[in-house]
Amino acid sequence: MGLIQNLLLKFAMFYLSLPLPKDSPANVPSAIDTAGDATDVVFEFLPFIRVYSDGRVERLCGTDSVPPSFDSATSVLSKDVLIDSSIGLATRLYLPTAAPADEKLPILIYFHGGAFLVDSPFSPKYHSHLNSLSSLGPLLAVSVNYSLAPEHPLPAAYDDSWAAIRWVLSRADPWLASRGDFRRVHIAGDSAGANICHQMAVRAREEAGLAAIKGMALVDPYFMGKEPIGTERRDAEFREDMDRIWRFICPSTAGLDDPRINPVSETAPSLAALGCERVLVAVAGNDILWSRGWVYYEKLRSSGWPGSAEIIDTPDAEHDFHIEHPETEKAAALTRSLAAFFASD
Repeated sequence: MGLIQNLLLKFAMFYLSLPLPKDSPANVPSAIDTAGDATDVVFEFLPFIRVYSDGRVERLCGTDSVPPSFDSATSVLSKDVLIDSSIGLATRLYLPTAAPADEKLPILIYFHGGAFLVDSPFSPKYHSHLNSLSSLGPLLAVSVNYSLAPEHPLPAAYDDSWAAIRWVLSRADPWLASRGDFRRVHIAGDSAGANICHQMAVRAREEAGLAAIKGMALVDPYFMGKEPIGTERRDAEFREDMDRIWRFICPSTAGLDDPRINPVSETAPSLAALGCERVLVAVAGNDILWSRGWVYYEKLRSSGWPGSAEIIDTPDAEHDFHIEHPETEKAAALTRSLAAFFASD
Protein backbone atom coordinates (compact mmCIF):
# COMPACT_ATOMS: atom_id res chain seq x y z
CA MET A 1 0.00 0.00 0.00
CA GLY A 2 1.41 3.37 -1.02
CA LEU A 3 1.86 6.46 1.10
CA ILE A 4 -1.36 8.11 -0.04
CA GLN A 5 -3.43 5.00 0.63
CA ASN A 6 -1.92 4.70 4.10
CA LEU A 7 -2.75 8.31 4.88
CA LEU A 8 -6.32 7.90 3.70
CA LEU A 9 -6.74 4.71 5.68
CA LYS A 10 -5.54 6.53 8.80
CA PHE A 11 -8.13 9.24 8.16
CA ALA A 12 -10.86 6.64 7.86
CA MET A 13 -9.77 4.94 11.08
CA PHE A 14 -9.69 8.27 12.91
CA TYR A 15 -13.09 9.08 11.45
CA LEU A 16 -15.06 6.45 13.29
CA SER A 17 -12.36 4.54 15.19
CA LEU A 18 -13.63 1.36 13.56
CA PRO A 19 -11.48 -1.64 12.59
CA LEU A 20 -11.31 -2.75 9.02
CA PRO A 21 -13.75 -5.52 8.08
CA LYS A 22 -12.15 -8.91 8.70
CA ASP A 23 -12.43 -9.92 5.07
CA SER A 24 -10.78 -6.75 3.73
CA PRO A 25 -7.49 -7.55 1.98
CA ALA A 26 -4.62 -5.49 3.35
CA ASN A 27 -3.51 -4.38 -0.10
CA VAL A 28 -6.82 -2.78 -1.16
CA PRO A 29 -6.53 1.04 -1.45
CA SER A 30 -8.77 3.02 0.91
CA ALA A 31 -10.43 5.04 -1.84
CA ILE A 32 -10.44 4.09 -5.50
CA ASP A 33 -12.26 5.04 -8.66
CA THR A 34 -12.26 2.45 -11.44
CA ALA A 35 -14.36 1.60 -14.45
CA GLY A 36 -15.38 -1.74 -15.89
CA ASP A 37 -18.22 -4.21 -16.22
CA ALA A 38 -21.37 -4.38 -14.09
CA THR A 39 -19.64 -6.14 -11.19
CA ASP A 40 -16.61 -3.86 -10.87
CA VAL A 41 -16.01 -1.61 -7.87
CA VAL A 42 -16.28 1.99 -9.06
CA PHE A 43 -15.78 3.65 -5.67
CA GLU A 44 -14.42 2.36 -2.40
CA PHE A 45 -13.79 4.10 0.91
CA LEU A 46 -12.69 1.73 3.65
CA PRO A 47 -13.89 0.92 6.22
CA PHE A 48 -17.18 2.42 5.10
CA ILE A 49 -18.45 1.60 1.66
CA ARG A 50 -18.09 0.02 -1.78
CA VAL A 51 -20.10 1.07 -4.81
CA TYR A 52 -20.34 -1.15 -7.90
CA SER A 53 -20.81 -0.20 -11.52
CA ASP A 54 -24.28 -1.77 -11.57
CA GLY A 55 -25.34 0.74 -8.89
CA ARG A 56 -25.18 -1.62 -5.94
CA VAL A 57 -24.01 -0.04 -2.67
CA GLU A 58 -22.30 -2.23 -0.08
CA ARG A 59 -21.95 -0.74 3.41
CA LEU A 60 -19.16 -2.40 5.34
CA CYS A 61 -20.06 -1.06 8.78
CA GLY A 62 -22.78 0.84 10.60
CA THR A 63 -25.66 -1.39 9.49
CA ASP A 64 -26.46 -3.08 12.82
CA SER A 65 -29.62 -1.89 14.55
CA VAL A 66 -31.50 -2.33 17.81
CA PRO A 67 -35.22 -1.74 18.43
CA PRO A 68 -36.61 0.99 20.67
CA SER A 69 -37.03 -0.21 24.23
CA PHE A 70 -37.04 0.58 27.91
CA ASP A 71 -33.41 0.71 28.99
CA SER A 72 -33.25 -0.49 32.60
CA ALA A 73 -29.71 0.82 33.11
CA THR A 74 -30.74 4.43 32.45
CA SER A 75 -34.54 4.24 32.98
CA VAL A 76 -35.02 5.77 29.52
CA LEU A 77 -37.92 4.78 27.27
CA SER A 78 -37.53 5.08 23.50
CA LYS A 79 -39.86 4.87 20.51
CA ASP A 80 -39.63 5.34 16.74
CA VAL A 81 -41.74 7.88 14.89
CA LEU A 82 -42.11 8.12 11.11
CA ILE A 83 -42.18 11.79 10.09
CA ASP A 84 -42.48 11.49 6.31
CA SER A 85 -43.34 8.12 4.77
CA SER A 86 -42.67 9.38 1.24
CA ILE A 87 -38.94 9.62 1.94
CA GLY A 88 -38.70 7.29 4.93
CA LEU A 89 -37.71 10.09 7.30
CA ALA A 90 -37.90 8.78 10.85
CA THR A 91 -36.73 9.67 14.34
CA ARG A 92 -36.08 7.81 17.56
CA LEU A 93 -37.34 9.63 20.67
CA TYR A 94 -35.96 9.17 24.19
CA LEU A 95 -37.87 9.96 27.40
CA PRO A 96 -36.23 9.67 30.85
CA THR A 97 -38.91 8.00 32.97
CA ALA A 98 -37.21 8.90 36.27
CA ALA A 99 -37.88 12.60 35.68
CA PRO A 100 -41.03 13.92 37.44
CA ALA A 101 -44.06 13.57 35.17
CA ASP A 102 -44.92 17.26 35.46
CA GLU A 103 -41.38 18.44 34.65
CA LYS A 104 -40.74 20.11 31.29
CA LEU A 105 -37.52 18.74 29.80
CA PRO A 106 -34.90 20.36 27.56
CA ILE A 107 -35.14 19.05 24.00
CA LEU A 108 -32.11 17.65 22.17
CA ILE A 109 -32.24 17.05 18.41
CA TYR A 110 -29.32 14.76 17.54
CA PHE A 111 -27.60 13.99 14.22
CA HIS A 112 -25.37 10.91 14.12
CA GLY A 113 -21.95 10.65 12.48
CA GLY A 114 -20.73 8.25 9.81
CA ALA A 115 -19.20 10.33 6.99
CA PHE A 116 -22.70 10.90 5.51
CA LEU A 117 -22.38 7.28 4.33
CA VAL A 118 -23.18 4.89 7.20
CA ASP A 119 -24.90 4.51 10.58
CA SER A 120 -28.32 5.54 11.89
CA PRO A 121 -30.09 6.43 15.15
CA PHE A 122 -30.92 2.73 15.44
CA SER A 123 -27.28 1.62 15.60
CA PRO A 124 -26.39 0.09 18.99
CA LYS A 125 -23.71 2.68 19.76
CA TYR A 126 -25.92 5.69 19.01
CA HIS A 127 -28.90 4.16 20.80
CA SER A 128 -26.70 3.67 23.87
CA HIS A 129 -25.28 7.21 23.65
CA LEU A 130 -28.73 8.80 23.44
CA ASN A 131 -29.97 6.72 26.38
CA SER A 132 -27.06 8.10 28.41
CA LEU A 133 -27.58 11.72 27.35
CA SER A 134 -31.32 11.55 28.00
CA SER A 135 -30.82 10.08 31.45
CA LEU A 136 -28.02 12.41 32.52
CA GLY A 137 -29.77 15.62 31.45
CA PRO A 138 -32.46 14.66 32.04
CA LEU A 139 -33.70 15.63 28.59
CA LEU A 140 -36.10 14.62 25.84
CA ALA A 141 -33.99 13.53 22.87
CA VAL A 142 -34.87 13.16 19.20
CA SER A 143 -32.34 11.26 17.06
CA VAL A 144 -32.76 11.84 13.31
CA ASN A 145 -32.51 9.17 10.61
CA TYR A 146 -31.46 11.43 7.75
CA SER A 147 -30.80 10.10 4.23
CA LEU A 148 -27.34 8.75 3.40
CA ALA A 149 -25.09 9.21 0.37
CA PRO A 150 -24.49 8.01 -2.29
CA GLU A 151 -28.13 7.03 -2.86
CA HIS A 152 -29.12 10.44 -1.49
CA PRO A 153 -26.19 12.82 -1.98
CA LEU A 154 -25.93 16.11 -0.14
CA PRO A 155 -27.89 18.28 0.39
CA ALA A 156 -30.46 15.51 1.10
CA ALA A 157 -29.15 14.99 4.65
CA TYR A 158 -29.44 18.72 5.34
CA ASP A 159 -32.97 18.90 3.96
CA ASP A 160 -34.07 15.86 5.99
CA SER A 161 -32.50 17.28 9.14
CA TRP A 162 -34.23 20.63 8.68
CA ALA A 163 -37.55 18.82 8.14
CA ALA A 164 -36.96 16.96 11.40
CA ILE A 165 -36.29 20.22 13.28
CA ARG A 166 -39.48 21.73 11.91
CA TRP A 167 -41.38 18.61 12.94
CA VAL A 168 -40.03 18.87 16.49
CA LEU A 169 -40.95 22.56 16.69
CA SER A 170 -44.49 21.72 15.49
CA ARG A 171 -45.01 19.67 18.69
CA ALA A 172 -46.63 16.94 16.59
CA ASP A 173 -45.64 14.10 18.94
CA PRO A 174 -47.36 13.71 22.34
CA TRP A 175 -44.05 13.35 24.19
CA LEU A 176 -42.85 16.64 22.74
CA ALA A 177 -46.15 18.42 23.31
CA SER A 178 -46.52 17.34 26.94
CA ARG A 179 -42.93 17.08 28.18
CA GLY A 180 -40.75 19.27 25.97
CA ASP A 181 -39.45 22.69 27.07
CA PHE A 182 -39.42 24.65 23.84
CA ARG A 183 -37.45 27.45 25.44
CA ARG A 184 -34.51 25.01 25.62
CA VAL A 185 -34.16 23.32 22.23
CA HIS A 186 -30.62 22.18 21.45
CA ILE A 187 -29.10 20.52 18.41
CA ALA A 188 -26.00 18.33 18.47
CA GLY A 189 -24.04 15.83 16.46
CA ASP A 190 -20.70 14.14 16.04
CA SER A 191 -18.50 14.17 12.93
CA ALA A 192 -20.81 14.40 9.89
CA GLY A 193 -23.64 15.06 12.33
CA ALA A 194 -21.74 18.08 13.66
CA ASN A 195 -21.39 19.31 10.08
CA ILE A 196 -25.17 19.02 9.77
CA CYS A 197 -25.64 20.95 13.01
CA HIS A 198 -23.73 23.95 11.72
CA GLN A 199 -25.86 24.01 8.58
CA MET A 200 -29.01 23.82 10.71
CA ALA A 201 -27.87 26.75 12.86
CA VAL A 202 -27.37 28.81 9.70
CA ARG A 203 -30.86 27.90 8.47
CA ALA A 204 -32.36 28.59 11.89
CA ARG A 205 -31.30 32.23 11.69
CA GLU A 206 -32.46 32.57 8.09
CA GLU A 207 -35.79 30.74 8.36
CA ALA A 208 -36.89 30.24 11.95
CA GLY A 209 -35.47 33.12 13.96
CA LEU A 210 -32.84 33.21 16.69
CA ALA A 211 -35.17 31.96 19.44
CA ALA A 212 -35.94 28.61 17.76
CA ILE A 213 -32.68 26.91 18.79
CA LYS A 214 -31.03 27.81 22.09
CA GLY A 215 -27.75 25.90 21.77
CA MET A 216 -25.60 23.70 19.58
CA ALA A 217 -22.88 21.16 20.34
CA LEU A 218 -20.39 20.10 17.67
CA VAL A 219 -18.30 17.03 18.54
CA ASP A 220 -15.29 16.32 16.29
CA PRO A 221 -16.92 18.28 13.47
CA TYR A 222 -16.35 17.10 9.91
CA PHE A 223 -15.00 20.34 8.43
CA MET A 224 -12.20 20.68 5.90
CA GLY A 225 -10.78 23.18 3.43
CA LYS A 226 -8.79 23.45 0.25
CA GLU A 227 -5.63 24.51 2.08
CA PRO A 228 -4.39 22.10 4.77
CA ILE A 229 -3.96 23.41 8.31
CA GLY A 230 -2.37 22.04 11.47
CA THR A 231 -3.03 18.33 11.90
CA GLU A 232 -4.19 18.00 8.27
CA ARG A 233 -0.87 18.92 6.68
CA ARG A 234 -0.12 16.25 4.10
CA ASP A 235 1.09 16.12 0.49
CA ALA A 236 -0.91 17.25 -2.54
CA GLU A 237 -2.05 13.72 -3.41
CA PHE A 238 -3.69 13.36 -0.02
CA ARG A 239 -5.60 16.60 -0.46
CA GLU A 240 -6.74 15.50 -3.93
CA ASP A 241 -8.11 12.24 -2.51
CA MET A 242 -9.96 14.06 0.24
CA ASP A 243 -11.46 16.37 -2.36
CA ARG A 244 -12.58 13.35 -4.38
CA ILE A 245 -14.33 11.76 -1.38
CA TRP A 246 -16.16 15.01 -0.64
CA ARG A 247 -17.27 15.22 -4.29
CA PHE A 248 -18.59 11.65 -4.00
CA ILE A 249 -20.74 12.64 -1.01
CA CYS A 250 -21.74 16.01 -2.49
CA PRO A 251 -21.55 15.89 -6.33
CA SER A 252 -22.81 19.47 -6.68
CA THR A 253 -19.85 20.89 -4.80
CA ALA A 254 -17.13 23.15 -6.16
CA GLY A 255 -14.58 21.57 -3.82
CA LEU A 256 -13.23 21.72 -0.27
CA ASP A 257 -13.90 25.43 0.16
CA ASP A 258 -17.61 24.83 -0.34
CA PRO A 259 -19.30 26.40 2.72
CA ARG A 260 -20.92 23.05 3.41
CA ILE A 261 -17.53 21.53 4.24
CA ASN A 262 -15.58 24.69 5.10
CA PRO A 263 -17.75 27.00 7.23
CA VAL A 264 -14.95 29.58 7.50
CA SER A 265 -14.23 29.88 3.77
CA GLU A 266 -14.51 33.24 2.05
CA THR A 267 -17.84 32.26 0.48
CA ALA A 268 -19.39 30.90 3.70
CA PRO A 269 -22.08 32.82 5.57
CA SER A 270 -20.68 34.78 8.48
CA LEU A 271 -20.52 32.85 11.71
CA ALA A 272 -21.92 35.97 13.33
CA ALA A 273 -25.30 34.96 11.86
CA LEU A 274 -25.59 31.59 13.61
CA GLY A 275 -29.16 31.01 14.76
CA CYS A 276 -28.47 29.95 18.33
CA GLU A 277 -27.39 31.51 21.62
CA ARG A 278 -24.79 29.02 22.86
CA VAL A 279 -22.20 26.80 21.18
CA LEU A 280 -20.04 23.99 22.55
CA VAL A 281 -17.25 22.57 20.39
CA ALA A 282 -15.56 19.32 21.47
CA VAL A 283 -12.34 18.09 19.86
CA ALA A 284 -10.00 15.12 20.36
CA GLY A 285 -6.23 15.51 20.44
CA ASN A 286 -5.45 12.55 18.16
CA ASP A 287 -8.16 13.37 15.62
CA ILE A 288 -6.98 14.51 12.19
CA LEU A 289 -9.89 16.99 12.27
CA TRP A 290 -8.70 18.54 15.56
CA SER A 291 -7.41 21.75 13.96
CA ARG A 292 -10.67 22.43 12.10
CA GLY A 293 -12.64 22.29 15.33
CA TRP A 294 -10.31 24.80 16.97
CA VAL A 295 -10.41 27.12 13.96
CA TYR A 296 -14.21 27.06 13.96
CA TYR A 297 -14.29 27.93 17.66
CA GLU A 298 -11.76 30.76 17.30
CA LYS A 299 -13.44 32.22 14.21
CA LEU A 300 -16.83 32.07 15.92
CA ARG A 301 -15.53 33.98 18.96
CA SER A 302 -13.99 36.70 16.78
CA SER A 303 -16.92 36.95 14.34
CA GLY A 304 -19.09 39.33 16.31
CA TRP A 305 -21.63 36.60 17.08
CA PRO A 306 -23.37 37.71 20.30
CA GLY A 307 -23.67 34.27 21.91
CA SER A 308 -21.42 32.34 24.27
CA ALA A 309 -18.96 29.70 23.05
CA GLU A 310 -16.83 27.13 24.83
CA ILE A 311 -14.54 24.29 23.78
CA ILE A 312 -13.58 20.96 25.32
CA ASP A 313 -10.27 19.50 24.14
CA THR A 314 -9.58 15.91 25.20
CA PRO A 315 -5.87 15.02 24.77
CA ASP A 316 -4.78 11.55 23.66
CA ALA A 317 -8.23 10.76 22.31
CA GLU A 318 -9.34 9.55 18.88
CA HIS A 319 -12.15 10.77 16.67
CA ASP A 320 -15.56 9.90 18.18
CA PHE A 321 -13.94 8.20 21.17
CA HIS A 322 -17.01 8.93 23.30
CA ILE A 323 -19.19 6.96 20.84
CA GLU A 324 -16.80 4.10 20.11
CA HIS A 325 -15.43 3.59 23.63
CA PRO A 326 -18.09 4.80 26.07
CA GLU A 327 -16.72 2.57 28.84
CA THR A 328 -13.65 4.81 29.30
CA GLU A 329 -13.59 7.59 31.89
CA LYS A 330 -12.68 10.26 29.32
CA ALA A 331 -15.70 9.23 27.22
CA ALA A 332 -17.97 9.33 30.25
CA ALA A 333 -16.59 12.75 31.18
CA LEU A 334 -17.39 14.16 27.74
CA THR A 335 -20.89 12.67 27.77
CA ARG A 336 -21.54 14.22 31.18
CA SER A 337 -20.32 17.60 29.93
CA LEU A 338 -22.59 17.41 26.89
CA ALA A 339 -25.62 16.47 28.98
CA ALA A 340 -24.91 19.35 31.39
CA PHE A 341 -24.65 21.78 28.46
CA PHE A 342 -28.03 20.70 27.09
CA ALA A 343 -29.73 20.77 30.49
CA SER A 344 -28.47 24.18 31.60
CA ASP A 345 -30.63 27.27 31.27
